[in-house]
Amino acid sequence: MSALDDFVEHAAAASSGPSRYANANRPSALDHVEYQGFDDEPEVADDSALIMETGFIPNSRATALPPLFTQSQVQYTPPSDILDLTAANNILFLATSPLSVVIIDLNHPDELVTIDLPKPQADKQASVAIRALYADPQARHLIITTTTGDAFYLPITPGNASAQQKKPRPLRLRANVTAVAWSPVPRSGDHNDPNAPPPTDVLLGTANGTVLSLPLPPTDDIFKSVNPKATERDLQHVYSLPRNQTVEGIAFGFWHSDKKRNETRAWVVISTKDRVYEVQGPVTTIHGGGKGGGWAEEVFKPARDGPMNFQELSGSPKNSELRTYTPTLPGQDSRLKPPTAIAWLTEPGLYNAAISATPTPEVFHKASLYPYPPAPEPASTGPAFSRSPKPTSPAPVPISFVVTQWHWLFLYNDRIVGVSRETDKVVWEEPIPLDQGEVALGLSSDPISKTYWIYTERKIIEVVVNKEERDVWRAKLERNKFAEALEFASTPAQRDIVLSRQGDALYDEGKFILAARAWAESTRSFEYVTLKFIDADERDALRAYLTGRLDKLDKKVSCNWTDEAHRQDLTQRMMLATWLLEIYLNKCNTLEDLIASESATSDVETLQLEREMVEDDLQSFMKDYKANLDPAVVYELIQGHGRTDLYLFFAELNKDWGKIVEHWIAEEQWDKAIEILSRQDDVDLYYRFSSLLMRNAARATVDAWIRQSSLLPRRLIPALLLQKSEPLESNQAVRYLEHVIHRQGSTDSTIYNLLLTLYACDSNEDDAPLIRFLSTCPDDPLSDKPFYDLDYALRLCKKHGRIQACVLIYSRMGLYENSVDLALEKGDLELAKENADKPEDDLDLRKKLWLKIAKYVVQEKSDIKSAMRFLEATDLVKIEDILPFFPDFVVIDDFKTEICTALEDYSARIEELKKEMTAATRSAESIKRDIEALSSRFVAIETSDKCWRCDGALTARQFYVFPCQHAFHTDCLISMYLPPHSLRRILHLQNELVRSTGDGAGSRALLSSQFGPHANGPKRQDSKGAADWLPVPGRQTLVAAGDRLRDLIVPDALAQAVSGQGKKKKRDLDSTQVEQARKELDELVAATCPLCEGAIASIDKPFVKDEEDAGDWAI
Repeated sequence: MSALDDFVEHAAAASSGPSRYANANRPSALDHVEYQGFDDEPEVADDSALIMETGFIPNSRATALPPLFTQSQVQYTPPSDILDLTAANNILFLATSPLSVVIIDLNHPDELVTIDLPKPQADKQASVAIRALYADPQARHLIITTTTGDAFYLPITPGNASAQQKKPRPLRLRANVTAVAWSPVPRSGDHNDPNAPPPTDVLLGTANGTVLSLPLPPTDDIFKSVNPKATERDLQHVYSLPRNQTVEGIAFGFWHSDKKRNETRAWVVISTKDRVYEVQGPVTTIHGGGKGGGWAEEVFKPARDGPMNFQELSGSPKNSELRTYTPTLPGQDSRLKPPTAIAWLTEPGLYNAAISATPTPEVFHKASLYPYPPAPEPASTGPAFSRSPKPTSPAPVPISFVVTQWHWLFLYNDRIVGVSRETDKVVWEEPIPLDQGEVALGLSSDPISKTYWIYTERKIIEVVVNKEERDVWRAKLERNKFAEALEFASTPAQRDIVLSRQGDALYDEGKFILAARAWAESTRSFEYVTLKFIDADERDALRAYLTGRLDKLDKKVSCNWTDEAHRQDLTQRMMLATWLLEIYLNKCNTLEDLIASESATSDVETLQLEREMVEDDLQSFMKDYKANLDPAVVYELIQGHGRTDLYLFFAELNKDWGKIVEHWIAEEQWDKAIEILSRQDDVDLYYRFSSLLMRNAARATVDAWIRQSSLLPRRLIPALLLQKSEPLESNQAVRYLEHVIHRQGSTDSTIYNLLLTLYACDSNEDDAPLIRFLSTCPDDPLSDKPFYDLDYALRLCKKHGRIQACVLIYSRMGLYENSVDLALEKGDLELAKENADKPEDDLDLRKKLWLKIAKYVVQEKSDIKSAMRFLEATDLVKIEDILPFFPDFVVIDDFKTEICTALEDYSARIEELKKEMTAATRSAESIKRDIEALSSRFVAIETSDKCWRCDGALTARQFYVFPCQHAFHTDCLISMYLPPHSLRRILHLQNELVRSTGDGAGSRALLSSQFGPHANGPKRQDSKGAADWLPVPGRQTLVAAGDRLRDLIVPDALAQAVSGQGKKKKRDLDSTQVEQARKELDELVAATCPLCEGAIASIDKPFVKDEEDAGDWAI
């Protein structure tokens, strides 16, 4: 069937119904599907539920929706009549009468550029005008043709009006250009300048049917050549149409094949008034021109050798056009993708097709012919009953059209019509705002900016697109293209409608699983869907539907929320999950029954594989929705179906390790139970099953305990006591306790006591393990006692006859006598010796203990040789210490040597002591001689020497001179440098000496009266005055206050007493006593030099005292 026959059939079917565009905005135009408008229409959102449930669309919705397209007149008045208009890359090119071109950059609308073509010769001036403008999509090249057949080329500089060249250059093509096709794939730029714009390939169609190829450079370099025929250098004649028909339209593109074929194919479509030609073929390049002619030569060469494929449609429209739609790449680089749609304006209708992204046998693959919409009926003024039906007139042919992404826009003289490319229905129709007698001239589109422009002689009108894709979802839905409809559904209500219809269609086709998934995503009634699947006995589809609905519910629902809606969601999720679990379990049981009944058939493997898949799905379901499954209900359901594997899986999934351990214990699978315990960290489970596992698998249980270091051994004591009767070699309790003590460093006394009990209660009489434990047990650093209870250990060891352990315990308790006695009672001499040496700090006790041992050796052993060997083991006991232990009548032959040796040792020691005494005597005599020699030592002084304290003449009063050459008056030493305790002693000696050597009348005056601090000169005073001044001796003098001691001492009297002058009194003391008192006074007064001694003593004292420093800081 030809395209014309297809058109006739299509037109006949279409004409039998009512008008399809009479009122494009009313709901009848889209009455097959529920309607959903814009997302941002709050006033119509309340009707969504009504639409989804009933499918009824109120008229108010249709009238509330804005049209898809609107007209907006451009506020611009051309300088003269507009002859042609084209748009590219947001730039308008206007051809105005007669030979002017106005360039309007819509990004800079105030910068208009006017280009004037060269004026023709005088004989042609009256009839020459611009016929058409052709601009490339990037707006870098403009070809201008005139009514006389001349062509001009003008390079464009977008965005830079000042640099725009204003003198077009003529193209010497020797042909009348009627159609231009621009390359949809930009070529690469200059290798020397990567930022330079690339060349552009152009195919030119002419009035005589020839096709020319001309590559245009990015600049007008070709016109700078001296050769006047520079343009012909790259111009190539590639094809000529038969019958020399005028080329009305031309387009080309490229198919890039997959990597396997690694081939690029080019296609070219050429249209005339009644024919459309197409040619395609492989090419080695996508660039035109060059020595080989480029891609155009390659693709047209086979066509020149044979007939070209064409499609003919009768008629001769006034304006036959060929248009393509080319989507743009995302971003701001203004690049185009390959064309996706092509349409040819013919008299029978619009011949159109979608261009595949991959090579097809024909460019117009699966083409269709759309008959133009009929003209609107004129309004009738007569009564309705008098009207008679008028014969149907043929639909008028548009004067121009453009292809948008989803629509065709048809331009008529006074109106413009928009038709959906998806449904072939009129979706918009509006009259053009024209003045009286004005008609529309043409319609142009901007392939980059996707803007559309109507022009008349005096006006420019923009067709503004308002969310052109708004109704695409409905169009796709009408054609059952559900996936594409979902892609373009922009609101939840639209998606819901699509999914509901998709579910209905899939259910009718018997694709129940897919229908269930679609319905689960929609708001279709839950009862409706579930009953349909139950009635159809489609349990698998029901399972898929319930799973989908469960996914749609809020997974973040928490039991702690108080919102009633959220609680309801939680209940719904739990009910759905439980129902799904029941369905899964029934499916598994059904498959197992089928496998058992068909065990001899070949379908068993298929059924087993299906069962494995269902079980995997069930396990995945449990993982995903365990938060919505009640464990108690799930355990009951699984056990009711006898699915142990799923029971264990769900328990492990919920980390309900207790259930798993209980199961394996019930199965007496002790190793598996212990393995599960080891895989988890809940120590309470260890305590819970400790006794049971210890009774049946002691070694494995203890191994698990050892691996879990966070256990509290005290809580395992009941299980450990089960091993009390086991021998130590196989006692697992002992192994665990030793690990806890030695490896984990436990300090719990209960654990130590328990291990001690197991050692002591062992049936084996070998004490080695117990002794080793008692010997190596660490001590508590706070109490310096072992961590086990010593009293309990002693009682326990005595009870079980562990004598050696008792000895060791006595020793740890510090009862060394008891330990030695018990060791000797047992007859263990070595043990007794070991304990006798333990009190290292008590020498007497050690000797006492060794004497006990010696007595035991002498009296109990009655072996003199052993006693002698015993003496060699210690240095605390000698032969004389053990002699009393021997009987009164005993032969000393056996230890005569030892006695002699002892006597010889004593004799040697006595000789040593004598020598030491002699040496000490000699040292004492030498010291005595040195002391006597000191009394005769003297120091020479000068008469001019002064006291280092008062700076007075040294010889004026009694004085002392020290070996360091420092000299002081006696009273200066007493008054300043002596401490209080020395002053008290001096006071006592002074009183004694004065009483014994008191001076009578006529004695020399006291020095203090002559050299006191207030004395003006030497004065004499009799002894009576001195005696009256002296303080009364007695108890009160000795206990005088420290600050008055210096005042009570009379230096002159003291000096006189020391010098030994004065008359003898009635009550004289013994001369020896007086001499001793004088020596003591010298030692007290002049023991050390106060300056030298004070300097040494003040080394570690601060220069400033604390109280002085604090006073300096006081405010």
